[in-house]
Amino acid sequence: MANTQQIALVTGGARGIGEAICRVLAKAGHRIIVTDISVQGAQDLAKQLDGHAYEMDVTNAESVNNAAEKINQEVGVPTILVNNAGWDNLMPFLETDEAFQDKVIAINYTGPVRVCRAFLPGMIEAGGGRIVNIASDAGRIGSALEAIYSGTKGGLIAFSKTLAREFARNQITVNTVCPGITNTPLIQEITANNELAGRGIASIEKNVPLKRMGQPEDIANAVAYLASEGAAYVTGQTLSVSGGISMAG
Repeated sequence: MANTQQIALVTGGARGIGEAICRVLAKAGHRIIVTDISVQGAQDLAKQLDGHAYEMDVTNAESVNNAAEKINQEVGVPTILVNNAGWDNLMPFLETDEAFQDKVIAINYTGPVRVCRAFLPGMIEAGGGRIVNIASDAGRIGSALEAIYSGTKGGLIAFSKTLAREFARNQITVNTVCPGITNTPLIQEITANNELAGRGIASIEKNVPLKRMGQPEDIANAVAYLASEGAAYVTGQTLSVSGGISMAG
């Protein structure tokens, strides 16, 4: 993978961490493909970045496969793939039900799996690439009120390590970025309507050693490094971007 302009695709790219990733990768000189279930949001951002926008629902195989076919034909094969789309709501485990469980798993785990399956063949044919999956420190150390979410993110970390081993021979690196508590529209929506979640997030923020909540740009800069030529020898790694609230041994 030469150190030249690449085609970079970001799922859930229309807002929050995804938007920040798109902006940072565009600043690095890459052509940006914004995918999201919010078509208007994706189009608005793509226009700002002189990029491309496609509707993609990661919970739907047909949506992912159709988008992949169009992108490969109309723009070209993405050689940087960032699986960012994610969702959760905070609640005690015994208050969760099958519908909630299915939604969290479909977005946070099954989604990245099918997106990788759709775009890896093109990367192999192109001779290499970078995959960066956005997991969470919840998947590394657990998180109260996020039992299902934590499980999906732990699964995504393990999935990423396995892909890293399997596709190293194809010069495709696969790494995981684990945000800590980050100031995103989703966090704001969750805390606005959930007093228990608000207290929990405030408690986490209070204990961050760097004494602030993460910003989307903090996560995006870590992704930009792992997508760069400078990280060509980095694969199968899990990088926490959490202000120090979790530290690997």
